[in-house]
Amino acid sequence: MENEIGKILDGLLDNFLDKKINKEELTKKISEMYFEDIGYAKVDHHRNLRRGFSEVIFGANKSKQQTVEIAKSILKYSDRLLITKTSRECYIDLQKEFPNLNYDELSQCIFMVPSDHDSKLKEGIAVVCAGTSDIPVAEEACLSAYLMENNVRKIYDVGVAGLHRLLNYKKDILEAKVIIAVAGMEGALPGIISSISMCPVIGVPTSIGYGTGFRGVSALLTMLNSCSPGLSVVNIDNGFGAGYLAGLINRQIGKQ
Repeated sequence: MENEIGKILDGLLDNFLDKKINKEELTKKISEMYFEDIGYAKVDHHRNLRRGFSEVIFGANKSKQQTVEIAKSILKYSDRLLITKTSRECYIDLQKEFPNLNYDELSQCIFMVPSDHDSKLKEGIAVVCAGTSDIPVAEEACLSAYLMENNVRKIYDVGVAGLHRLLNYKKDILEAKVIIAVAGMEGALPGIISSISMCPVIGVPTSIGYGTGFRGVSALLTMLNSCSPGLSVVNIDNGFGAGYLAGLINRQIGKQ
């Protein structure tokens, strides 16, 4: 993943040396790259340098105008964008200024990638989903990992109510470098996958289930109490967090 801020810094220094901007303008622009204060938000432009991926917008409970303004700020210094838990209405407003944006209806995410993005994708991440109702959270995980330059293998509707379906994909599970396992209801799938795989497994509990599922709490507790080693767990419905973590793990594996 190329460092957009690094390119911008090079351009600013060239402009300063060519006397196209003065010292005061250079200092102001470099300071803004650290973080930009737009009143209701402090946009962390430096995150791309620290983490290799720009700040991601959590769209829930933000006004449409807040989301649009934060996105505009991020896109000053980044060639990609991800807004999770958002709406088509917000997408339509943003697209007026950024026509290259995309909206994924299933995961309710807005995203943008550079034109050459798909030529750099790495293999290694599998997203396994228990039931069809869990797919929106799984798709958020897939999209997050995809934006971190990964070609994600999707294996859906293989929950424990029919374990033979999961075992049909044992080869894919054994070949994966990191697996995201998404499940609601009783949340048993990640522990089972962890018991038969050779790689780190990230469990994602979803809020799908009946009354005693307590909107994902039962699935979360099942995953946290799993006796299968090598399983870590993110928060309920946090597909983004799982995809991001899987992306970081796969990147480090690729460096070895």
